[in-house]
Amino acid sequence: MLEASGLMVFYENMLALNNVSLQCGENRIVGVFGANSAGKSTLMYALSGIMLDIRKKEEMAGGERITISGSIRYKDQELMGMKPSRRAKLGIILCPERRRIFRESSVLENLKIGGYLATAAQAKETLAYVFTVFPALEKLKNRVGGFLSGGEQQMLAIGRALMAQPKILLLDEPLLGLSPLMQAMLMRATREIRDQRRISIIVTEQYARPVLPIIDYAFILENGSAVLEGTREELMDNPDVRSAYFGV
Repeated sequence: MLEASGLMVFYENMLALNNVSLQCGENRIVGVFGANSAGKSTLMYALSGIMLDIRKKEEMAGGERITISGSIRYKDQELMGMKPSRRAKLGIILCPERRRIFRESSVLENLKIGGYLATAAQAKETLAYVFTVFPALEKLKNRVGGFLSGGEQQMLAIGRALMAQPKILLLDEPLLGLSPLMQAMLMRATREIRDQRRISIIVTEQYARPVLPIIDYAFILENGSAVLEGTREELMDNPDVRSAYFGV
């Protein structure tokens, strides 16, 4: 469904992604694991097209030169060079690292903003669904986003992404800074979203253990390169991977 091959991203004097290839099939959950600065967010920016906007801003500001190459295909359509807004219309939606909600807007306003690509009927149905999968948000719908806890903000960020009608949902480190209990709840909700909405999901994380129960397949990034891939069973059978990424 979504396939990247030979992705390269250079930040002037640094190679951020080095010949990375990955695939995410229909109704699959794919994990991408790696330490800080391994290239996880750069990969998500490349898949969503946000990297093109970052490159343009750097060019306009006279900042560092960013070079992007390789191929990203979605349903046999080449996406490299396609603006992030067009990719969003195709259903490739990024839920960014550190939530990035509209802190001065209410929960309901944040969700409605996320529904700008939806029809009125889609927005109404999806809003009801978001309140079903994250019932805490319905009770907090009039609360300003900046007054939510970290876990509540993450639920809101995922809910806002769902309002955009994703076919492929990119979750960039959704568990960052959250308690183990909240992490487990969000991963259960992520699997429910895949099963109930038939959405393919790519999720990045530094530590794989909380994500392990829900993934179908995973890739390990180190220094911008994909060094290992496999099913969760195959990765768990690798003692080095278990020690470095699963904490066992």
